Amino acid sequence: MFSESVTLVNAVFAIAFLVGGIVVGFAVERIIFSRLRRFAKKTQWKGDEVIIDAMRGAPILCFGILGFYSALAYLPLTPAIEILSQKVLLVIIIFSVTLVIARLAVGFIQLQSSKTAGALPSASLFINVTRIVVFAIGILIILQSLGLSITPLITALGIGGLAVALALQPTLSNLFAGIQIIISKQLEPGDYVELDSGEKGYVTDISWRNTTIRELPNNLIVVPNAKLADSIVKNFNRPQKEMSVLIDVGVSYDSNLEKVEQVTLDVAKKVVQELQEGKSEYEPLLRYKKFADFSINFTVIFRVHEYVDKYRAQHEFIKRLHKRYKQEGIEIPFPIRTVHVKQMNEKE
Repeated sequence: MFSESVTLVNAVFAIAFLVGGIVVGFAVERIIFSRLRRFAKKTQWKGDEVIIDAMRGAPILCFGILGFYSALAYLPLTPAIEILSQKVLLVIIIFSVTLVIARLAVGFIQLQSSKTAGALPSASLFINVTRIVVFAIGILIILQSLGLSITPLITALGIGGLAVALALQPTLSNLFAGIQIIISKQLEPGDYVELDSGEKGYVTDISWRNTTIRELPNNLIVVPNAKLADSIVKNFNRPQKEMSVLIDVGVSYDSNLEKVEQVTLDVAKKVVQELQEGKSEYEPLLRYKKFADFSINFTVIFRVHEYVDKYRAQHEFIKRLHKRYKQEGIEIPFPIRTVHVKQMNEKE
């Protein structure tokens, strides 16, 4: 292993450089980088936080490699061991750079999707694909740096990839369907959706195989991406979150319709103004629509911030409207059907 015996002085210097490099790396990480993190949190641009977070652990590794390389100079190694040591250091350096680039790519994807409307969502599928691509390129660079030809490997991967694609056709169809869902931007994590099969809930994640939807009772629905791409999906967050709430009401034929409209709209206005779920900047509407069997029917329309807000808004509106109608003497009739019986005189 060693070309000649190692003296005590050489060993001490080698250990000192190795330990010293690691200690300096820890000092830079704990002192300088911690201050940079605090400074980055005060700036408006969030990209500096992504960069500093991607560099975590890098000072320790860099100074540790530098200390190890300096220690090799004090060790009388054989040419073969020296070449092997240099190759190991090269692999560690390339892998470290690859890791930092992967962190940067994922961090900026998440940053862009969180601050820009319509950007690619921070779904696990897109993040994992980005990581795989970066690490695959890094591994190819490592193999090329070690003197290994990657051309046969790429050729073998191409032939093997065709066989794998045929064997894993359902899995790949889910993968590409997930990518299509993300790129189309019609469905993103955080959206409230309803499937054509009737399930409703918030999209929590789009993975390489499934899309996960959380129902309001906190149950999870797992839908294969290929099936979701072929389904009819109603997205309540597109083109905007806020939505109209339509509530059907019926009053007696004896009611004063002008008074009914005034009272009903007054209740609706108070609901949207007093509840945080209501959109007070939109005036509620009332539209009469039908002479029904036992009532005159109409629809009250007001707006809320998002789909789930309609439940409390409906609850409060119906409760307050019922109370107000009683105070104003407006009747909400029960279902009534009048039956006329025609009597005929029997002939003797």
